[in-house]
Amino acid sequence: MKKKGIIALALTAALALGALTGCGSSAAKATTGSTDAAAETTKASETAGSEAAGSATEAASGEGRVVKLGLTGVIYEDIWNPIKEELAKEGVDLEYVQFSDYSLPNEALNAGEIDINAFQHHAYFNNDVEKNGYDITPIADTFIIAMNLYSDKVKSVDEIKDGDVIAIPDDASNGGRALKVLANAGLITLKAEAGSNPTVADIDTYNVQIEIKEMGAADIPSVLPDVTAAVINGNYALDYGIDPTTAIYEETEYDDDSYFCLMAVRSSDADDAVYKRIVELFQSETTKQIFQDEFNGYFVPAWEVQK
Repeated sequence: MKKKGIIALALTAALALGALTGCGSSAAKATTGSTDAAAETTKASETAGSEAAGSATEAASGEGRVVKLGLTGVIYEDIWNPIKEELAKEGVDLEYVQFSDYSLPNEALNAGEIDINAFQHHAYFNNDVEKNGYDITPIADTFIIAMNLYSDKVKSVDEIKDGDVIAIPDDASNGGRALKVLANAGLITLKAEAGSNPTVADIDTYNVQIEIKEMGAADIPSVLPDVTAAVINGNYALDYGIDPTTAIYEETEYDDDSYFCLMAVRSSDADDAVYKRIVELFQSETTKQIFQDEFNGYFVPAWEVQK
């Protein structure tokens, strides 16, 4: 299978199973280095966890340092491989640990089984930490999988008129995000008290008398020819071969960092020099080029987006 096909399939799984995390893709177990035996992440003893929790700070940067990175999909290794190669030159072995159950990477990080993870957006992180009491913290933003407005019938938002039908996802997280896209595009105005996940009931004004059609996010690309326009998650747009440059409105405005994917470490390791170096390497022109070349521009560098 060609790389683009693999990416499309994996990203489709990411949206279907990971709408809460926003930045993951599915697998059944956690594996070290992508091909090693399954890691038994849920069986860490209290002793192992407490000993490992300080491992990153105890180990100095440089020769012999091993950093275990938790990911949720082998496709993301395309992004991390240049970073891995550069770190190897500096004496640091970046080791991939793949997960598919989204409850595991933060648990494993907190227990000291891995040193850093990169699989979730802030909204998921905040909820997971609050629910489980993890002592972990974000150290950098990574990317956003953009949600744009597409149409086969009009070439600009200005052409949308009264009575036109706009499709949006029907789940709370993606639906609320889609309504924000429509609001930023000037089609609707949301109530001031709408909150981070607005619903159709939170629409204050229809600047254009559009009809909003809510449906499963996975089905929206297939109905694009039948509606005036549709707000489509980047994952599914990629799967259907939709060119992001054809969007009639691009998601570029964000009230906060809720949909920004991130890297997290244990709170005690937030100032670790090696982790800071990893952030520096990730937030680079090389990574931006990979977003463009390997992911067709669907990934947006979160560290450059204005909130």
